[in-house]
Amino acid sequence: MKPLIHISICILLSSGLLAQQGEIRQLRIYSTHNCFPDTARNNGHVDGDGILQPKAGHYDDSSVLLVIPRDLHAGKTVDLIFWFHGWHNNIDTALRFYGLDSQFAAAHRNAVLVLPEAAKNAADSYAGKLSEKGMFKLLVEDVVEALKRDGAVSSAARPGHILLAGHSGGFLAIANILENGQQPVDEVFLFDALYSHVNGFTQWAMQDGHHFVHWFTNKGYGPDKMSDTMQLRLMEARVPYKLCEEGDVKPATIRANKILFVHSPREHNVIINQPDDFALLLENSFFLEVMKRR
Repeated sequence: MKPLIHISICILLSSGLLAQQGEIRQLRIYSTHNCFPDTARNNGHVDGDGILQPKAGHYDDSSVLLVIPRDLHAGKTVDLIFWFHGWHNNIDTALRFYGLDSQFAAAHRNAVLVLPEAAKNAADSYAGKLSEKGMFKLLVEDVVEALKRDGAVSSAARPGHILLAGHSGGFLAIANILENGQQPVDEVFLFDALYSHVNGFTQWAMQDGHHFVHWFTNKGYGPDKMSDTMQLRLMEARVPYKLCEEGDVKPATIRANKILFVHSPREHNVIINQPDDFALLLENSFFLEVMKRR
C-alpha cells in the first residue's frame, strides 16, 4: 500500500551555512510502513521515565521528513540517508537541535536525508512496525515513490546506497532493520547508540562491502561497555578495526577503516554537532557521491 502524500516544502536560505551550500527543501509524507501506529502501543506505554505515554501524540504519527538538495541528480538510482532519533525527541526537534539539515547541506552529498518518526517525545526505543520482516523495504519504496511524485527523481529511479544513522535510542530501529528489513544497507553511523544487539551489529559490520562507525562517550550509560564487547568479538574473529580518540579523527581515518570506534570526552547529547561530526562522516562515506553543481 502506498502512503498518502502530503507535501510541505520549505526552501531554506536564511542560514549562512545553507546559503553557502545551496538550497535544500523539506518534503513531509505519511507512510503506512513507518514505525507507528502499531498495535503494541494502542493502549499507550509506560516509557523509560516511568511515565504512561498515551497513543495520541506519541505513537500515532506516521510522518517521514525528507530533506532534498536543490542540486540532487538521481538517474537510475537515488541514495538515501536514514536518521533515527532517540528519546525525548521527534523528527522536527532532532533536525533543529542537532543541525542535521545544515550538516547534510554542508556535506554536499548527492543523496536524500530521510527522518522517519519513531516514538514521539517519549523515552522509548521501540521501533514499532519497523521491527517486522520486510517493513523497512516497503518504507524505502514509499520514500522513492514520494520522490518520484514530487519530481525530485526520475520515474525510473530505484533505491541506491542506503545509509542508516542515529543517536541514542534510535539504535533499536537500526538493529531491527539490519536483522529484518530485507533491504540492503551499506553504511551504519551510530552516535552513542550501541546499547544492545551487539551480535547483529558485529555480524553486519564484518560482511564485505559494509562500513560501520560508532562515535561514543562514557556518558551514555552503556554504549562504551558495548563498544568494548564488540571490539573483543572482532578481535576474537580476527577482524581488523580501529579505535581512536575524537581529537585524532581525520577524514583519512574514516576513509581508511571499515570498522571504526571513536571515543569522545563530551556529553551524550552533544557529540553530533558543533563540531559537525555527522557532516564529517557523510563527507567521508564509502559510498555517497559529491553533488555536482547544475
